[in-house]
Amino acid sequence: MQTQLLVTGSYGQLGRAVIAAAKSRGVAVEGRDLDTLDITDPEAVRAWIEPLNPRGVINCAAYTAVDDCEEHETEAMAVNATAVGHLAEACNLTGATLVQISTDYVFDGAGSHPYREDDPVAPTSAYGRTKLAGEAAARTARRHLIVRTAWLYGRGGRHFVGAIQRQIESGNREIRVVADQRGCPTFCDDLAAAVLDLLAADAAGVVHVVNSGETTWHGFALEIARRLRADVTIEPVTTSDFPRPAPRPAYSVLDISRMAAILGRTTPTWQDALGRYLEAK
Repeated sequence: MQTQLLVTGSYGQLGRAVIAAAKSRGVAVEGRDLDTLDITDPEAVRAWIEPLNPRGVINCAAYTAVDDCEEHETEAMAVNATAVGHLAEACNLTGATLVQISTDYVFDGAGSHPYREDDPVAPTSAYGRTKLAGEAAARTARRHLIVRTAWLYGRGGRHFVGAIQRQIESGNREIRVVADQRGCPTFCDDLAAAVLDLLAADAAGVVHVVNSGETTWHGFALEIARRLRADVTIEPVTTSDFPRPAPRPAYSVLDISRMAAILGRTTPTWQDALGRYLEAK
């Protein structure tokens, strides 16, 4: 059977979810990660993609250490942008669609209404700048789909849900969580399903995909604790109480109406997604 999809970053939480979702649909898929593919090497990228002649290449690989990016922007740019250009070139040789996973960090976070795909971008962090450059590189693919998402969690990776769980399981009964950043918690399984559906629908351009609804990190933590039936106090704090090298968007809610129009459906609520994730663990 001809390989229909190729997935980079196959060991990451989203890459795993995409591969699992593709296999569940009977789609022939192959994944690569750092041990078998250096996406910053154009020859290696071309040697992998061209012979397989896939329908789509889904790039889940990224330099995602947001704070580290501030000191290592050159390295982050190589992975998050230059390498995307290599993938685009290889896709142009085969006619494959390049699906680039992007982020809410391309916005400055100063908004108060859900960001639409055509809203002005203005990243304030090195991570955001490199991911925005990745979007530009992805557009050099004749067939491309750029999926912006946010606040990801899933199996096989480090994320906020796991961090709160670990604190609860370690016996911590007072957990301080930022309450002045608002966004959309997103389960990788739901994102993976939407990405595959968008690819099947021949969607192009930029599409926002997150779970429905919005909350703060504090509200997210409260729901995690409630579902785990944990007897803990979740104390709200401000961003300034947790200074970090990279600025975080205060508001990064993404509007998913374009996705809904293309697919004829919305995504499950973030509360529903969280429940399914916790029940499956």
